[in-house]
Amino acid sequence: MQNEFLISARKQFAFYKQLGEKTFDQLKDEHLFHQFNEDSNSVATIVKHLWGNMLSRWTDFLHSDGEKEWRDREGEFETPVSSRQEMMEKWTEGWDRLFQALESLQPEDLDKIIYIRNQGHSVMETILRQLAHYSYHVGQIVFVGKMLAENGWTSLSIPRGESANYNKDKFSQPRSRTHFTDEFLKGEKEK
Repeated sequence: MQNEFLISARKQFAFYKQLGEKTFDQLKDEHLFHQFNEDSNSVATIVKHLWGNMLSRWTDFLHSDGEKEWRDREGEFETPVSSRQEMMEKWTEGWDRLFQALESLQPEDLDKIIYIRNQGHSVMETILRQLAHYSYHVGQIVFVGKMLAENGWTSLSIPRGESANYNKDKFSQPRSRTHFTDEFLKGEKEK
């Protein structure tokens, strides 16, 4: 069960990483930096925040507090990213750190207690906490992307009006024990 949890967590994180990247692919460079108003964040700012969080949380994961002294959380929102390339470098660095930490975990690590801002959490709770945090922000990225895509939005899930056909196809196949991200991630590897 615990090993299945780690496998599933890696797939879930990879799924959200891909959703973000599929959104970036649909946006012009200037859209990555568009801020709707003073209280909103651009896609690039959200990426910078995710990067800072990922580096802080997943560096020395089992041994030091997840809120590192060197993290500048406020700066993640104040100092802009200057280019698509810089944004993508931060995106990749953050996700790489996360996946390296997950790959280093053993099933018996899931019950260990780690700290974030001096509050104890089991490793399993921490993974779920970060999965919720990252999916929240990737959802923001997708939402902003849908608002800014000039040439129409290519759906990242079942397109409107296609639910019946999608369900018909799925129910015409034998039942299987696959994770919903398997199909999505498989399609990415084949490209």
